[in-house]
Amino acid sequence: MRSINIRKTSNKIVRGTLIALGTVFVGFGVVGIFLPILPTTPFFLLAAASYARSSERFYYWILHNRWFGNYIKNYREGKGISLTVKLWTIFALWFTILLSVFIVDDYYVKVLLLFIAAAVTLHIVTIKTFKS
Repeated sequence: MRSINIRKTSNKIVRGTLIALGTVFVGFGVVGIFLPILPTTPFFLLAAASYARSSERFYYWILHNRWFGNYIKNYREGKGISLTVKLWTIFALWFTILLSVFIVDDYYVKVLLLFIAAAVTLHIVTIKTFKS
């Protein structure tokens, strides 16, 4: 595992702020699971970084969480994400984007949504594929 230089801060205000930020980032990451347009992994990585500098307990929790702990560990170790996760992510992304395109009336919003979906798809495809 690639090690990060983790120095827990001793300032209580900074620690509290980092814990709060980490919790907000976890919230955004969870929302991103259901809204494919919102990136999930970067928010979980930000949460892990915030917890690493503020709370060993929260840092341990996020790295060992049964739903997303492995994704964070694999990504941090440079292994990437599994093909199954990539396929499901791209499927959910396009399903929700196309649903939105049919609901929205504005042509420019439709084009923007399709552009965002294409860009996110390209990003997901370029992430290294984890092989177990």
